[in-house]
Amino acid sequence: MIFVYGFILFTIYLAFSDSRILPSYGWAGLQNFQNLFTLRAWNIATINLAIFAILYIGICCALGLLLAILLDQKIRAEGFIRNIYLYPMALSFIVTGVAWKWILDPGIGLEAVVQGWGFENFEFNWIKDRDMAIYTIVIAAVWQTSGFVMAMFLAGLRGIDQEILRAAEVDGASTFALYRRIVIPQLRLAFMSAFVVLAHMAIKSYDLVIALTNGGPGIATTMPATFMYSYTFTRNQMGVGSASAVMMLMTIAAITVPYLWSELRGSKQ
Repeated sequence: MIFVYGFILFTIYLAFSDSRILPSYGWAGLQNFQNLFTLRAWNIATINLAIFAILYIGICCALGLLLAILLDQKIRAEGFIRNIYLYPMALSFIVTGVAWKWILDPGIGLEAVVQGWGFENFEFNWIKDRDMAIYTIVIAAVWQTSGFVMAMFLAGLRGIDQEILRAAEVDGASTFALYRRIVIPQLRLAFMSAFVVLAHMAIKSYDLVIALTNGGPGIATTMPATFMYSYTFTRNQMGVGSASAVMMLMTIAAITVPYLWSELRGSKQ
């Protein structure tokens, strides 16, 4: 209660204070929020978050659903393959970020290896490109999380009544129509759960960004979480940093509260 909710309330208070290097108790009203939305770094962070979240959630759901459907075909060594897909989720985001930083580094990673094979014109320097660096974070995050989403969808697939599917097959439904009209609609709860989990992870992304790009080149891949840390602890603007944390909290609450409310109503019904 103290170290979670207590400090959440304390952070909210700091967002309305004139705190700078250390917490202060002078009241500043909405000044920190006004300053926040005039900062170019915050605008870039929110744009990056939008790009990252849309691609991250969309690709993870699509790839996770595809892998789940393939594993649901009762293939050999299903347990072994499922564990391989789930293994990246066992790693910390710091490890994932460092590993992908090596892989994507033009000097020692994929570009250098392919050029060493004789393809001297091959280039893959996204991690050094201001316009493309944000997509390297998407690649690393999708690699780590898509197996977890696959497990969620696979559990949903295994819970579908097989009698309904057999009846549809007897009526002449094609495999594509079977999945489009029966299977995927019944995965609605799995989709919703995946969306809530992935959106929460996207909004609070910090360690992966720090390990992979450190917010660079420049501030090209800065995210709200890295912005919050930077302004709170290195730029001595604790009030602005707390205001950014409150905005992140409000965004997460806007996603999770309706989901929890719908789940609560569903359980009562």
